[in-house]
Amino acid sequence: MHIENLKTCPETKARAGAIRTDHGQINTPVFMPVGTAGSVKSLSPDDLMATGSQIILGNTYHLLLRPGMDIIQSAGGLHKFMSWKGPILTDSGGYQVFSLGQLNKITEDGVVFQSRIDGSKHALSAEISMDIQRVLGSDIVMAFDECTPYPATPEQAQRSMELTHRWEKRSLDYFRSTQPLYGHKQELFGIVQGSVYPDLRKISASILVEMGFDGYAIGGLSVGEPKEHMYEITDVVTDVLPVNQPRYLMGVGKPEDLVHAVGMGVDMFDCVLPTRNARHGIMFTWDGPVSVKAAREKDVHEPLDSNCDCYTCQNFSRAYLRHLFKASELLVYRLASIHNIHFYHELMSGMRQAILEDEFPMFKNDFFNRYDLKRAKDKV
Repeated sequence: MHIENLKTCPETKARAGAIRTDHGQINTPVFMPVGTAGSVKSLSPDDLMATGSQIILGNTYHLLLRPGMDIIQSAGGLHKFMSWKGPILTDSGGYQVFSLGQLNKITEDGVVFQSRIDGSKHALSAEISMDIQRVLGSDIVMAFDECTPYPATPEQAQRSMELTHRWEKRSLDYFRSTQPLYGHKQELFGIVQGSVYPDLRKISASILVEMGFDGYAIGGLSVGEPKEHMYEITDVVTDVLPVNQPRYLMGVGKPEDLVHAVGMGVDMFDCVLPTRNARHGIMFTWDGPVSVKAAREKDVHEPLDSNCDCYTCQNFSRAYLRHLFKASELLVYRLASIHNIHFYHELMSGMRQAILEDEFPMFKNDFFNRYDLKRAKDKV
């Protein structure tokens, strides 16, 4: 997989390009809404398209447990099952190994874990993860990895990284020995690990590049480490990864994180933050996050952002959204999520245009001059 029509910023590492899949072209940099269980919470596929979504993310672990692979395969894959016509990326299940550690046992072969739904036992390995993602039919498949916890000693981080490399080599070998099930091409990304240690990250990135994946992700960040470490590691890794292949920073993040990371040469992002915050009444604007539940919004008959062209801002006021939250009306989850996802896409589109026009440093400066980081820290 290659980044086509690549345009780079002469003063930073920011890039804009295009990734082609059999389900459509993805213009980068791009944000991917998270559809953990085959749905981006509260939004229909039409809603997602209207917000500007190009590609969404599905979750191997959760879809394995419910509804199960037999049902998804009988539907013809995840695209048909959820009626999404665009590209899909699926994670490998490795992050759930990390986040649900109390429910699993890790061995060289893989992980045996207990279902959070019914307590049943399941196994997940490099080969099983590839089989599941073949059944899901995602356009971009993630290699099976172990997400290193933070904090970790250098020795712990190295052991985890080396286990990840063995799992990823098995993922790659097995993936290449199998074929897609639904007639469209699937690509496999490797995941760089190594915790907050730059030397380990360089080693990990170099080893994966030598293996020859279709694209590369930076994993194991946004797991509790100080933000300066996240930025340092991202900058270090993008220096090692191939220029002409996609780079994906997993699980990131806040708007300010996206702007910094695009400047470091990242192409792809995902995070639950826009929809999760929407469900709690935290709305993103160019001036920073706003709590639409606040009492000060009760008689504000203006949109969240008068310059926003999303469905929510074009039709509803802050006062109405606050009323819906206070009345526990389900409509508000959809309206709030539409706005937040749309904001994220507008942010990415603005950065893309700035890169194409050689104005990314100005865009970044203008963003941080306006975006209230203190309010962001308080609200998000």
